[in-house]
Amino acid sequence: MKRILCLLLALALMLGCTACGKSVGRASGMRIITTLVEQDYSLAFRVDDPTQKYVDAALQVLMANGTVDELAVKWLGERIIRFDRDMLALEKLGEEIAPRDLIIGVDVNSFPMVYLSKGEFWGFDIQLAMAAADLLGWNLKIQPIEKENVYIELSSGNIDCAWGGIALNEKELRDGLYSQLGPYVHNDIVIAARGGSFIFNDLMLSGKSLAMSSTTEAMDALNVDSRLSRRLGQVTRLAGGTTECFDYLFAGKCDVVLADTMAIYYFNSH
Repeated sequence: MKRILCLLLALALMLGCTACGKSVGRASGMRIITTLVEQDYSLAFRVDDPTQKYVDAALQVLMANGTVDELAVKWLGERIIRFDRDMLALEKLGEEIAPRDLIIGVDVNSFPMVYLSKGEFWGFDIQLAMAAADLLGWNLKIQPIEKENVYIELSSGNIDCAWGGIALNEKELRDGLYSQLGPYVHNDIVIAARGGSFIFNDLMLSGKSLAMSSTTEAMDALNVDSRLSRRLGQVTRLAGGTTECFDYLFAGKCDVVLADTMAIYYFNSH
């Protein structure tokens, strides 16, 4: 009887711990153990630049005709991208839209929003920007930038819009250094484990091995909680970015990964 009671108590404890983790995406193959940084992705434009109203109108049409949802399901498995919705947004501008280049600045370390595939820019945000430019009759040009240089890139005229996988600087927004369109999706930087692992909360990360991108943003996120970073075991920084981190995890080379929730949505739905 005592042995049965012990087994029941152990089972109850495991079920309780399971509730501590949080899964995202349909397949729920990855479990979020702890959130390090909360952020939103937005588009940024020069203040009073008419480019914003044209892009905004195009995105409203793409939201209304189902293109945004289609791309969201393709890349993220769920309809989690949000723009205003108006099928007549472009017509309501009441003007002819002249052909031109649209130069967008992107962060190539934002898989699956933007990344390099065989030397080409690819990802959700790239396909969405292509659809918007096509609707406007514009030629899309893509320029990789550093996230912290959004204001410099916009003010210098190097880009017309900071688009792909960029969380804007709140102080720069408050100071009115550029104009924001969005946010269009919430994206956290988290530590995550495989859904079948026995790691359920941050207390269970002690001594565990972690794989992470070698970017400054990833290191800054890890250092948000100094006690957690000290409790971890081996930390491996990988130049291959998010995809290499997940390869490490699924090959059993680490216990957990540091990643964006957008990447977890992607891997849970593919």
